[in-house]
Amino acid sequence: MENKKYPLVSIVLPTYNRALLLKRSIESVLMQSFQSWELIVVDNNEPDDGTLSVMNAFKKLDNRIYHYICHKSTIPGISHYLNFGINASQGKYVARLDDDDEWCYENKLKEQVEFLESNQDYVLVGGGIIMINEKKKELYRCLKKEEDEDIRKNALLACPFEHVTVLFRKDAAIAVGGYKELPVAEDWDFFLKLGKIGKLYNFQHYYTYYLQAGQNISLQHQTEVAKIELKTIKLFRNDYPNYYKGLILTYLQYLYSFFPDNIKSRFQYFLRYIKRNYF
Repeated sequence: MENKKYPLVSIVLPTYNRALLLKRSIESVLMQSFQSWELIVVDNNEPDDGTLSVMNAFKKLDNRIYHYICHKSTIPGISHYLNFGINASQGKYVARLDDDDEWCYENKLKEQVEFLESNQDYVLVGGGIIMINEKKKELYRCLKKEEDEDIRKNALLACPFEHVTVLFRKDAAIAVGGYKELPVAEDWDFFLKLGKIGKLYNFQHYYTYYLQAGQNISLQHQTEVAKIELKTIKLFRNDYPNYYKGLILTYLQYLYSFFPDNIKSRFQYFLRYIKRNYF
């Protein structure tokens, strides 16, 4: 399974001025039982809040950790940095992690790699998340649909994978053109593209602590998120079932984005829980 020259898994982690949180994310990678990996931290470094110091320390600790400074994209969001990381990677598989999240299951990579090695018709696997707040208190848990058939039935109703849990084949990512440069919801588009060339699977294990706080772009710009998700659903209307259900659900989300902030602040996390767990 393991290539002596190259790592089997490349972990792509974009970061932007979150040195303290980044440290926890990297430490969670080091705790993985599967050891054939490289970690590619893609940093726009504008300005440096201490990230450079953190990265230099980790690079001295482990030579599988790389730090790239990537020029800022003209399009907001992380797509540009993800594609940069994929193109710089050496692994057969690519895993994703964000600088404010951390893996909580030590066999995460091992489990996913073994599955993809044994099931060549699958291109993408994911798992569950544990939502936490800034004090690391658990808010709720989320597991996505498991089997390929069920994932496809719900693929236009909500994003079918939790981005920070996935592992996908690098050659498949290249074949579909990588991530579309979108300011938000780039993962949903990417997953639907991968689903057109291979099968999909979600492990029913919790892989990642996901920090749900004010830094989440998708919570800050709900109208823009809904608009882009509507375009994504329309783009893949002929590739997945339940197009009209997905359209109605996302239009409701769009209308909700215009509610007064005092109402949204009371219900947004609950509604996100409902969408994550039931669609």
